Amino acid sequence: MPEQSNDYRVVVFGAGGVGKSSLVLRFVKGTFRESYIPTIEDTYRQVISCDKSICTLQITDTTGSHQFPAMQRLSISKGHAFILVYSITSRQSLEELKPIYEQICQIKGDIESIPIMLVGNKNDENQNREVESSEGEAMAKKWKCAFMETSAKMNYNVKELFQELLNLEKRRTVSLQIDGKKSKQQKRKEKLKGKCVVM
Repeated sequence: MPEQSNDYRVVVFGAGGVGKSSLVLRFVKGTFRESYIPTIEDTYRQVISCDKSICTLQITDTTGSHQFPAMQRLSISKGHAFILVYSITSRQSLEELKPIYEQICQIKGDIESIPIMLVGNKNDENQNREVESSEGEAMAKKWKCAFMETSAKMNYNVKELFQELLNLEKRRTVSLQIDGKKSKQQKRKEKLKGKCVVM
């Protein structure tokens, strides 16, 4: 069991070009980049609520190539939760997740208690679909993990993906909402102030 730290580490895996960075950037910064720039490894931080206190959601966006097996192993051993991304336009990208999933099982042992999301990205490219939603669902069932389709481009299910992943965490309470409960009055005051609240 990883040490209880103030970081909640989410690791994003998937083949090159499936949209891992796009999903992470869309979630963290609300931006989308049309051009493809391969990632070696990037880490993004977001403040979230964790067991009624504040902690850092640390999202590690890994490389899509398999050139760095040691980095991959380290990411898995340090990760608390995993997002496995494939593109619905590429059956190959779904196949490439199998060894990664197996490695997570191998390193983590009992994965029943570990939040894992299987994600079919590029839901906006339905006309080029190679993997049906039902196939993604079947794979998720087999792997005993959650499933969702997203589109980083259209900002479809991106925030929901991260919220759902945190909902899967059974060992502690983590949420994208900091403290989560603001009175209506507080909300109204914030609206009137017109200031942005960065979460």
